[in-house]
Amino acid sequence: MTSAHAPTAGPPGTSTPPASGSASEDRSPGTSGGPAAETARLLAEVLAGIVGVDRVPGDSNFFDDLGADSLVMAGFCARVRKRADLPPVSMKDVYRHPTVDGLAAALTGAEPVASGPMASEPVATASSASSEPSGSAARARTGQYLLCGMLQLLAFLGYSYLAALAAVRGVEWIGAGAGVLDGYLRSVLVGSAGFAGLCLVPIVAKWTLIGRFTPREFPVWSLGYVRWWLVKTLIRTSPARLFVGSPVYVAYLRALGAKVGRNVAVFSTHVPVCTDLLTIGDGTVIRKDVLFSCYRAHAGVIQTGPVTLGDEVLVGEQTVLDIHTSMGSRAQLGHASSLHAGQAVPAGERRHGSPAEPTGTDFRTVGPVDCSTARKVRYTAGQLLALALVYLPLATGGVTVLLAALPQLHTPTPQAGTSAFTSGTFYLGALAASFVLFFGAVLAGLVVQGVVPRLLNLAVEPDTVHPLYGFQYGLQRAIALLTNRKLFAMLFGDSSAIVHYLRYLGYDLSRVTQTGSNFGSEMKQDTPFLSSVGSGTMVADGLSVINAEYSSTSFRLSRVSIGAHSFLGNHIAYPARAKTGDNCLLATKVMVPVDGEVRENVGLLGSPSFAIPRTVLRDTRFQELESGSELRRRLAAKNRHNAVTAGLYLTARWIHIFGLSLLGLGAAALYPSLGASAFALAAVLGTLFTVVHFALIERATTGFKDQEPLYCSIYEQPFWRHERYWKAASVPYMQAFDGTPFKNLVWRLLGARIGKRVFDDGCFFPERTLVTIGDDCTLNAGTVVQCHSQEDGAFKSDRTTIGDGCTLGVGAFVHYGVTLADGVELACDSFLMKGEQVPGRARWAGNPARPLPDNAPATFLNQSI
Repeated sequence: MTSAHAPTAGPPGTSTPPASGSASEDRSPGTSGGPAAETARLLAEVLAGIVGVDRVPGDSNFFDDLGADSLVMAGFCARVRKRADLPPVSMKDVYRHPTVDGLAAALTGAEPVASGPMASEPVATASSASSEPSGSAARARTGQYLLCGMLQLLAFLGYSYLAALAAVRGVEWIGAGAGVLDGYLRSVLVGSAGFAGLCLVPIVAKWTLIGRFTPREFPVWSLGYVRWWLVKTLIRTSPARLFVGSPVYVAYLRALGAKVGRNVAVFSTHVPVCTDLLTIGDGTVIRKDVLFSCYRAHAGVIQTGPVTLGDEVLVGEQTVLDIHTSMGSRAQLGHASSLHAGQAVPAGERRHGSPAEPTGTDFRTVGPVDCSTARKVRYTAGQLLALALVYLPLATGGVTVLLAALPQLHTPTPQAGTSAFTSGTFYLGALAASFVLFFGAVLAGLVVQGVVPRLLNLAVEPDTVHPLYGFQYGLQRAIALLTNRKLFAMLFGDSSAIVHYLRYLGYDLSRVTQTGSNFGSEMKQDTPFLSSVGSGTMVADGLSVINAEYSSTSFRLSRVSIGAHSFLGNHIAYPARAKTGDNCLLATKVMVPVDGEVRENVGLLGSPSFAIPRTVLRDTRFQELESGSELRRRLAAKNRHNAVTAGLYLTARWIHIFGLSLLGLGAAALYPSLGASAFALAAVLGTLFTVVHFALIERATTGFKDQEPLYCSIYEQPFWRHERYWKAASVPYMQAFDGTPFKNLVWRLLGARIGKRVFDDGCFFPERTLVTIGDDCTLNAGTVVQCHSQEDGAFKSDRTTIGDGCTLGVGAFVHYGVTLADGVELACDSFLMKGEQVPGRARWAGNPARPLPDNAPATFLNQSI
């Protein structure tokens, strides 16, 4: 779960003297005279205090000559912003102009300031701008907050009971069948009816409780919010998302009220919620991992607004479309980009970056082909028949057979049923069954991953345009599904085993040098058989290898090759056309360039990306541990430690399955006396058990103590223990608590310092005990507060503090060592770099994030419920 964003080394807050000889040979800052000279003199004074030297020459490079890194320069920017006699400075300015003279000239207008994310083009305001001051969060009353949680709990209990009742009735009816064929047919009917019901319930709830979504604003934790949250949760948990990338999913969006044209292809599993506000024109393509929910949380309120996409629009991977955004016909948005509220892309134009700015890059790589209606019908029919005749009967029939084998279901008296809890065979049976079920599934999954995708891949020809919804398309989707199993990535990631696992899947890693941390525990690809990584390269978490290129009617698989001796940070979408070669540092959330010359021996940061130093002087501190006999000794010790960690990982998950098995068998034993309520109770207890179990496992890995900031090599034991902490944690269940007060309780149980009435719609903290969140904060879906970083062989972690009433936009990323004062707003898809100090009531945006000017347009509505 390591990352990179900009080169750095040394513990947070340390400094390094300038390189030998540089001060004596360079001139003083600002010798050319004029306003730039005075600005340069003041900047040099500030920087000298930061790096601990007497004098900073005007033409000394911050990184090469002074040995500074991004953490040091973030402190420099913070100090400059506090001075009224100096213009504000951002990290992007520092990287664009890495000398005092150059920076002063840019800031005073002696030379043009490099185009930044805020200066790309005017941003249209929303239809009704707010007069409310920036950063003044709406504060809910504590009683309102508690009432909301109680109503959400009642909704969960009621849904659990109805689901249990339907499931029990269906299983009983299947069990009453005469013979295998009759049982199979009944399984088909029950499974199909249950699946259809789960898909229809959100549609009925939406039209009954909401009607049509309209642009509006209402406070979180209110009664109106409870109604909206219920519909949102049902939509997000609908099994219809299994059909992403098929005509069935498009039809489902239409049923929810979205205005979707013909020949539309949607590949993002992030289901839009306020669907009446979504318009998608004919022939439009929405790629993977796009966030376009048509709502956002801001300063304690939910704001809904339209997202409008014209005909033949292309939306790239890992992008964010905020509310009140639009794209005209044939417009394009590149990967790792975003449209902020109010932004519009004119017809036929192209944009990239966060927020998006004009570009000449053509992101449309595959032309359309003939894709008839008959092809779509056949593909859809095949999907539905496979589901109804194979997958659902296996699930429902398997449950029926298991329950039929339990004598508790046929116990004539309640007393006899409850006696099962006092029998040792009851617990031994659950132990054995859970062991066979869990480890059998793990072994079977490994075998399937190594065999089935290879066979399917034989029929998919690379570098060839295939029509959508055909045989090859179905095979490609199956390969992607089978080779992206999170359990195995977590098991083998952050260890030497991940290299062998990825080779087993089909990656070309023939030249990879084993480091013990070549890849993190979260990565995915469209196909492993066209993915290769060069020697000496290390990859952090969140890598998405983009082998598949799409139009609205066709696709093509292409090889993706990542260069040698490189480091890739978190949340990177790496496309087949990437123009990066060997020895590159790709920072967290960077937009990988797809045109121009091949970048080598350089670092890339931001969206759109720009060059930064590949490394700095202090990054070499641990190099003596990365070669020779010392490396072999430490790597062997790391492998032993990681092997124990993997064993603990599997054991913890087996115990979890065992606990859930006990609850299921207990519900079966109590069924004769309690009926369906027994299974509803088991569902509730299973949720509580999951939370407590993984909280205990996670806290035990740290000795039930808070984590402390680290600065060490990846070949030292403190880092290995941190890797164990990542594996011990299991937080996918946290999604069930999004948007409820209960998520704050779980975060506190895991060690995070969470204030009162925090609204968390899907944030993630990799290091819970290093995070502090103030009262009445608003955390949107897809946000990350990550208190660690790795660059090559060095690992660092530090605390991050977010003040009261702050808002983190959709998909925003906050790094370690960051302090946000009260009332700060961080726009969607922004990347707040390590060490930044954001003053109170400030608005920041961009990748990397920088302050918005005071006269920047407001981007949120002022409409009441």
